[in-house]
Amino acid sequence: MDLRRMILGHFLVISLALNVGFLYRDYCKGNRHYQEFFSSKNECKNASVTLLEASPQPFSSSSSSSKAFDGIIDLDHGDPTMYEKYWQQMGDKTKVVINGWQFISYFSDVSRVCWFLEPEFANSIIRLHKLVGNAITEDRYIVVGTGSTQLFQALLYAVSPPNSSEPISVVSAAPFYSSYPLITDFLKSGLHKWAGDAYTFDIDKPYIELVTSPNNPDGFPREAVVNKKQGILIHDFAYYWPQYIPISSPADHDIMLFTVSKSTGHAGSRVGWALVKDIEIAKKMTEFIVLSTIGVSKDSQIRAAKILQVVSDSHQYKVDFKEGQAFFEHNYNHMARRWKQLRDAVNMSKLFSLPDFPSGSCTFSGRTFESQPGNYFWFSD
Repeated sequence: MDLRRMILGHFLVISLALNVGFLYRDYCKGNRHYQEFFSSKNECKNASVTLLEASPQPFSSSSSSSKAFDGIIDLDHGDPTMYEKYWQQMGDKTKVVINGWQFISYFSDVSRVCWFLEPEFANSIIRLHKLVGNAITEDRYIVVGTGSTQLFQALLYAVSPPNSSEPISVVSAAPFYSSYPLITDFLKSGLHKWAGDAYTFDIDKPYIELVTSPNNPDGFPREAVVNKKQGILIHDFAYYWPQYIPISSPADHDIMLFTVSKSTGHAGSRVGWALVKDIEIAKKMTEFIVLSTIGVSKDSQIRAAKILQVVSDSHQYKVDFKEGQAFFEHNYNHMARRWKQLRDAVNMSKLFSLPDFPSGSCTFSGRTFESQPGNYFWFSD
């Protein structure tokens, strides 16, 4: 039965790839020009399942009718290069110069629980959250990690019972981020194990539930599903930013994850942060990161701090920026254009449909709009 499911799964992926490819080809051959899809300047680029990607490989210029589709469809992961043009416009505003004598020590601030967290980065995180209003930072410990993946691993280590006779179950409501099961079981530590869909989890034992909101991959807001007393909740708010979804209120949970890659597009910096209420959890997370990587790159933290500062400045000191350069405003409009173009293409095909996302009033921007996920578009036939 498992082999049969695996084979059917492979056929499903191949079928989806082909159908998206034909859909994309037909769209490009329609009345619209290439420039109207995903980019205002570049011709039809790679069809991609992620709305954040603007892949550099163009379509073949060959006019041969034997080649039905020459693009590449990335069904595995996204690459947030759509932000590249915005940051090019910022010029030297985000420039960072690090001298050879700087940041030599392992230590950043020994008074903090997370002693390798750069104060400049911590301050920029707090400032940005207060500006946007998407998370409570008061009475929280900030733990920095090499992306949210390392933070997730650190959290599993920190909240799993160390002396339990069996591993604690880790669940998330389907559809869930495809890497969660792999990361959970990767080290085979015996502390935790992947237990699947939170909707079907019905075991009266301690568990960890991952709540991703907006959800990856389908983009819908999420809340905890299992809701049992013995549960430990980890809230992943990677996409809880006003270019993707209306900010309804500051998130106020015991454990919250954020990442630079989704907030500003700087995936290559490999920096994320956790807001943690319990000092003991923050200590154990720090212990895990020290044992695995002896901290987090100071160079990356300083660069990320500068990026977050410019994001905040673009809204609070608009006189220093050109019109339309406020970060969240600019990228909200960019996402809105992409979703309109995508819906137009899908509607023209008459083969698929896209979900209708909930709308709401955004406390940050003051506008009412429908969520426009930046992760994946979710087809149905």
